[in-house]
Amino acid sequence: MKEIDGFFFDLDGTLVDSARDLAAAVNRLRQHLGLEPIADQLALSFVGDGATRLVQRALPEGMYIPDHRATFLRLYAEHLLDHTCIYPGIEAFLDHHRDKVLAVVSNKPYALAMDLLRGLNLLDRFAVVLGGDSLAEKKPHPLPLTYAMSSLNVSPSRAVMIGDHHTDLYCAQAAGVDSCFCQYGFGTAAEAPYTWSVQHPQNLLALFP
Repeated sequence: MKEIDGFFFDLDGTLVDSARDLAAAVNRLRQHLGLEPIADQLALSFVGDGATRLVQRALPEGMYIPDHRATFLRLYAEHLLDHTCIYPGIEAFLDHHRDKVLAVVSNKPYALAMDLLRGLNLLDRFAVVLGGDSLAEKKPHPLPLTYAMSSLNVSPSRAVMIGDHHTDLYCAQAAGVDSCFCQYGFGTAAEAPYTWSVQHPQNLLALFP
């Protein structure tokens, strides 16, 4: 295993299991708009590319307007931590690597990412938290990851991006960073390349001892 100075994490489906709350928010929005609910698994398939794309995918073609995104975010924020929890083994991993640079690079809106991390008592573990609206680009563009590495003085050759979605993996590839695909999350690798993969969150500590 190479020398690693910094771990850069996706949030939803990687650090935390937010599946039930995200899917519920999608169906609260659909109910608000007079639409029938959809299956949780279908709702979760829309996650990973930011709130705007999620809401666009969750509504019939041509129905989306920006107000729907605002309504979704409000409905989600009201139930942000109803069921969301930290995946087993994640806190042990963060504790074990507390001498390393740890950061969150998410496509979740920054304010919601901060509220979620704060609510789960994880916020103080991370030197930097970036949301999908923190910079001019979001994953899979490399900018969020390169910005985080630069601000924390971590070389791409000594960094790892850990995530459950192809947006994380393509972001890492574009930034010249090794990646670990988290199969336990609710994303998909699609055709994206990755360096390592784990089936369970507890496997991360075995992979990066």
